[in-house]
Amino acid sequence: QLQLVESGGGLVQPGGSLRLSCVHSGVTSDSVTIGWFRQVPGKGREGLSCLSSGDGTTNYVNSPSGRFTISKDGAKNTVYLQMPSLEPEDTATYYCAAMNPPLPPGRICTFHPEKYNSWGQGTQVTVSS
Repeated sequence: QLQLVESGGGLVQPGGSLRLSCVHSGVTSDSVTIGWFRQVPGKGREGLSCLSSGDGTTNYVNSPSGRFTISKDGAKNTVYLQMPSLEPEDTATYYCAAMNPPLPPGRICTFHPEKYNSWGQGTQVTVSS
């Protein structure tokens, strides 16, 4: 069973940066489709970045309205979200999520949370002085 565990959240001052990590386990291939989302109380989940890898290639998609960048370390089964220049409006719970099974090689991931069927527990990011 695919499992996801996020880490790296915390309290940061405006202008600071964080790197979130998402360790995935329970899959036997190197093909993954993973996205980063965030949510504030009372609102739906907002897609930030996603990637889809398979057959030695990886496609990355970053939200055009966002400032965050997704990356991965296949050897560590870890997907990262680099978040520079954080603002108070970035305060939220951040989740990584996976499509299981992943998209076929070459397919581009999307930011529709309903397409993802495995979710981590979330990590809180608070941006405040």
